[in-house]
Amino acid sequence: MGLRLLLSARCLLVLVSFATQATPVADEVKATEQAFADSMANRDFPAFEAFLSEEAIFFSGNGVLRGKQAVAEHWKRFFEEAEAPFSWQPIQVEVLNSGELAHSSGPVFNSKGEEFAQFNSIWRKEKDGQWRIVFDKGQAACKTAPSE
Repeated sequence: MGLRLLLSARCLLVLVSFATQATPVADEVKATEQAFADSMANRDFPAFEAFLSEEAIFFSGNGVLRGKQAVAEHWKRFFEEAEAPFSWQPIQVEVLNSGELAHSSGPVFNSKGEEFAQFNSIWRKEKDGQWRIVFDKGQAACKTAPSE
């Protein structure tokens, strides 16, 4: 009985240490996602490009944009006007225990601040130590019936 209690306590300590180690990395990824979103708000296309992995895949409508150049060429049009056509905010971030791959998600807002979509992004910590986006996909926000 004592051995089982000792093993349970050790397992709990290991789980707690993983949870506390993941938090700073998740915060780092969340800050990176927010800086990515800020590049749109600040109309800073070179900053936007810097967050793209060379292998980036962005889902766009029924198609797929493959590679940093294709994504950048498609997204450049969203930076042409003085005001951003949309914005997004990371709400949830999860990171693998390895600290090398992360998922971020949250709402997407139109220029009036109304939520119209949700985004899901996969970030990878690359060889230079920077987090870069490798996958991005959005979908329409769920419409819920008003409460009565």
